[in-house]
Parts: sequence; C-alpha cells; structure tokens
Amino acid sequence: MRTILNFCICFLLFQSVGYAAPHKDRSYYETRGEVVWEISTDEKVIALTFDDGPHPRYTPQILDLLKQYHAKSTFFVVGNKIKLFPDVLKREVNEGHEIANHTYSHAFLSKRTNMKNEINKAEETIFSVAGIRCHLFRPPGGFYNERLVSIVKQEGYQMIMWSWHLDTKDWSTPGVSKIVDKVLNNSSSGDIVLFHDYVEGHTQTIEALKKILPELEKRGYRFVTVSELLTYRKAVPAKNP
Repeated sequence: MRTILNFCICFLLFQSVGYAAPHKDRSYYETRGEVVWEISTDEKVIALTFDDGPHPRYTPQILDLLKQYHAKSTFFVVGNKIKLFPDVLKREVNEGHEIANHTYSHAFLSKRTNMKNEINKAEETIFSVAGIRCHLFRPPGGFYNERLVSIVKQEGYQMIMWSWHLDTKDWSTPGVSKIVDKVLNNSSSGDIVLFHDYVEGHTQTIEALKKILPELEKRGYRFVTVSELLTYRKAVPAKNP
C-alpha cells in the first residue's frame, strides 16, 4: 500500500513539474517574433524612437535635428496629444518619419484598462489627422502580458519594445551627459534606442541629440525607421538585461 502511495505522490509531482506551462519570458515572445527588442544584423543600422508625443515645442526641434543628419525615426504617438497638436504629426509624416501607435491616453496595462479600445481610438485619431494606418505598437512603460500580445496581433500590429541597454531614461532628466553616454557607449548594429519627445517640464533630449547624431553618423551608422530595421532581421537569441 505504501509503495502505491509513494508512486502516486511521485507521479503527481512529476506532472506538476515536468508538464507545467512554460514560463513566457522575453525569449518565448522574441523567438516567435511576437515582440521585438532589437534585431541581429551585420549592417550598421540603428533605429531611433521617440515616445509620448507629439509635443508642440520639443518635437519640431527634434525634427530639425533629424533633418540635419538625414535621419529617419519612428514616433510612437499618443492619441490625445495628436488631438492637441495635429500639425506636428502632419510634419512628422511629411518629412518621411514613421508613425506608430502608443495608445490614446498613454494608458498603462491593467485589468481595468480596455487596451483594445485604447489602441483603436489612437489609430482612428492618427488616421483622421494624417490619413495613414500604423502597423507598429508599443505599450506604455513597456508593460505587456499574453493577453495584450494577442490583442496586438489580432489588430494587425507588431509589438515593438527597445534595446534594454539603450533605454536613455531621458524622461527623468538624468543629465545630458548621461543620455549621451548611454547611447554612445552601448550602441550596436540592429539596436532600437528609446527617447521621448514629450516630457513634463524641461527636456534634455534635444541637447543630447546634438552630440549623439553627429557621433553615430561619424561611426558609420545609418538612422532608419523601425520598419526598415526589421527588413534586416535575422534570428537572434534573447539577451539578458
């Protein structure tokens, strides 16, 4: 009787451990191509991305700098900001930059947030102003779960994050030199850099870009949109943060 009991206990433990659902970490989503942090490529290309705009004063200054260095970038825009500053969005589009969905109200993922509505409302606003459809999405704060990944796929988007080693944290005004050092000391081919063109208070991003752009150009990098970057993609194992 004891032998049978021990067998049953061992069987149940094996079932719970050996057949547990796999932990769905970055590697799981990255290898399936459902979420992108960066790509593996031998080409010296890098994608600059700007979140949370448009901003009526800061975004135009960033656009001026991008034009100066023949750089294209991807702006992850917020719907309610577009409502306030539609002409800035139009300028981004007219100057050949990529527009991507960052929700309507910069809503963070929670059980009470209707993320599908946030995505669709932002998309409707972008289309009403610029007449374009987006196919990239970035969740505010980088927070995601399986349900959101599924919604994003169903709505026809590719979820885009950023290279963990190139989160400039410029929204927190850490200092121009820290933003510059973060990018110049860590950039490599296929990376996605996270900046913000809309911040509360004073921005340090513009002054940092004045140093970052010419130096990366000097090193031979080409500044491309995220969609362009993805065309160079090869299979790559996940990196640890």
